[in-house]
Amino acid sequence: MSTTPRHALDAWFTASGWTPAPFQIATWQAYAEGQSGLIHSATGSGKSLAAWGGPLMAGLADQAAAGGRPATGLKVLWITPLRALAGDTLESLQQAAAGVGLDWQVEKRTGDTGASARRRQRQRPPQALVTTPESLSLLLSYADADTRFQGLQAVIVDEWHELLGSKRGVQLELCLARLRAINPALRTWGLSATLGNLDEAMGTLLGPEPIHGGTLIEGAAPKPLRIESLLPAATDRFPWAGHLGTHLLSGVIAHLEGPGSCLLFTNTRAQAELWFESLLRARSDWLEGLGLHHGSIDRSLRERIEDGLRAGDFRCVVATSSLDLGVDFAPVDRVVQIGSPKGIGRLAQRAGRCGHQPDGQSGILCVPTHALELIEIAAARRAWQAGEVEARRPLRQSLDVLAQHLVTLAAGGGFDADLLREEVRRTHAFAELSDAAWNWTLAFVTQGGPVLEAYPDFHRVVCGQDGRYRIADRRQASRHRMHIGTITSDAAIAVRYQGGGYIGTIEESFIARLRAGDVFLFGGKSLELIRVRDLTAYVRRATRRRQAVPRWQGGRLPLSSALASRVLELLAEARDGDFSEPELAAIRPLLATQASWSALPRQGELLVERTRSREGEHLFIFPFAGRLAHEGLATLAAWRLGQISPATFSIAVNDYGFELLSREIPPLDTSDLRRVLATENLIEDLFASMNASELARRQFRDIARVAGLIFQGYPGRGKTARQLQASSGLLFDTISRYDPDNRLLDQARREVLENALEIRRIQETLETLANAAIQLKEPERFTPLAFPLWAERQRSRLTTQTWQDRVTRMVEQLERAADRS
Repeated sequence: MSTTPRHALDAWFTASGWTPAPFQIATWQAYAEGQSGLIHSATGSGKSLAAWGGPLMAGLADQAAAGGRPATGLKVLWITPLRALAGDTLESLQQAAAGVGLDWQVEKRTGDTGASARRRQRQRPPQALVTTPESLSLLLSYADADTRFQGLQAVIVDEWHELLGSKRGVQLELCLARLRAINPALRTWGLSATLGNLDEAMGTLLGPEPIHGGTLIEGAAPKPLRIESLLPAATDRFPWAGHLGTHLLSGVIAHLEGPGSCLLFTNTRAQAELWFESLLRARSDWLEGLGLHHGSIDRSLRERIEDGLRAGDFRCVVATSSLDLGVDFAPVDRVVQIGSPKGIGRLAQRAGRCGHQPDGQSGILCVPTHALELIEIAAARRAWQAGEVEARRPLRQSLDVLAQHLVTLAAGGGFDADLLREEVRRTHAFAELSDAAWNWTLAFVTQGGPVLEAYPDFHRVVCGQDGRYRIADRRQASRHRMHIGTITSDAAIAVRYQGGGYIGTIEESFIARLRAGDVFLFGGKSLELIRVRDLTAYVRRATRRRQAVPRWQGGRLPLSSALASRVLELLAEARDGDFSEPELAAIRPLLATQASWSALPRQGELLVERTRSREGEHLFIFPFAGRLAHEGLATLAAWRLGQISPATFSIAVNDYGFELLSREIPPLDTSDLRRVLATENLIEDLFASMNASELARRQFRDIARVAGLIFQGYPGRGKTARQLQASSGLLFDTISRYDPDNRLLDQARREVLENALEIRRIQETLETLANAAIQLKEPERFTPLAFPLWAERQRSRLTTQTWQDRVTRMVEQLERAADRS
């Protein structure tokens, strides 16, 4: 008796000791009916098999119909957001295909795939291919793309929430629209574990008008998470960022001494380096059992760490978000989070790295880097228990990505402009694309615009006599393929030993501050800089202790709106005398001092503190809107105050509020503060209050790279960050002067507002504050909420040692004052 595809799949599940979950069965059925959709289920619940089961059964049916011979040609694309995930995903998909008896070749293609493998895949494509958005775009840039993809049956997008809201996501939307144009029956499925706006996420993935509608399949409910805090024996009443941190090292070591292995997550690469060094110095006997993993370390070193995790060779691996996603590390028994997670979804994602089976138990120990982070940890636990997860908003009208896509398709056989315009409009990102914007983008890739039309290098696409647009020549095609990709890496240079061994990459801005002989910490090693040449920093191992830790961009995670709301809720409970949460009880002296000297804020109120010191007058305002929004609000408030009375302000911000310091600040009542924080003329005043032109210039560099205005150099002869900045700066100035209507300039300004300043959050915050009761206090000295802002400003003014000494002295003075009161 023949075995049906479903029986083969069920048999493999049984042999593996599993039972298909209802959401997996529902997904298989939806796939069989030709539907597309989004699978939302907890980490480790089997989303991958839910998405992969449908293609497996379809492949088995085709194989049986062909007398046991597998179908030829590419049938399934599996899109992963990170190259690092491709290997593990590939292994899982291969095991499942072999387990059900499907004779498919399942391979991967990423930027790490060798030339011979890429050539073989083009000649004999596998039935399933694991790839990234960038590599998919590259495949579409070849003339045989239509032939290659005409038999494609399904695209599965793993960890869709990691792409949503980014230009890589926009790039993928455009690629999917192209694939659907080649094969209208194409099925598209997305996978996500932590996402708040599911309907919007699915609509973005499938486009505004999916052929078969969209099916949202909810899987296993999120597992209960044990979210615990490492409570210090005593907490400061006047916390400052980073002060606790490794002071809690002994508690972390005690936690690690248990059986099994652990992932210790940090929010920044610099923090990862410091914690790895601290653990190693404290427990040198753990040398073979400690690992370090972050995105700037050489890929081969990261892969060794990942292999060691699978084999259970490590007691602890210190990592950043490089290990957040999708890799099943069954041996991991515990997860530690250093510092506040800043977001509910991020905490859940990291906690899910342990107990990563359907019946496993996930838990996470959070280690505060200063006392106030204890509130954020308690807030994250409460929000997760209430089922709250942050939304990720998709991008719209990213014309730099569209321009790149047009050149990609022009290199891949060309396109008909009218047909492609309608195809592009079937994406969420460009559903509202105007004819004017389309015509401008088309003219941009063919002529370069009014300023650049005299230069042949910017005539990348030409319109033939048949009306079809094609790449201008092979040279243009080659240059374009070398730089396909929308998320450009930070300006980085390679770090190598003098003997040639590769270690990783560090931002050029960090190395530029060092001199030969300086020692820095990287990859868990103390390294001495020898010289910098040809985008490479040559180093040797140093015997003396490091003097500097690299600082990478992107490390300033703002507190999410959902988490900020819960923080205010907990502060209100403390104000009412409720200290039932252990974290609140641990910092009760801090909260009591804040309430005594000023007030504890709550929802519906705005706390404002005005304090005088030897430096001048300090105005502390606490909207609880996150670091990025506060940067814009602080600049806006300073500028508006300056309109009342001319003054020069120093500014400091954190996730809770901001500080304005001046020699004299005019008297202010609640009416004055409402005018300073009004929503009227918000955009105009924001641009007037800051060096908007310089911010837009910086943003324009990335836009120019994506749009193809800047050639970054051939492999091995790339341009330095300084050269790229000079090129983009010159272009920005020239275009601003002679082509002021250039739409990329408008995009640069819009991205500054949306990304650098979080204009939407600023707008929402000001609208909320318009109806808030203002608590205007004038304490005699810095309060526990104000002190971290003062300390943050000192950090930017003084050397590290001087800064630490001065902050410590101020803490001692304030503690004595608190004891007296």
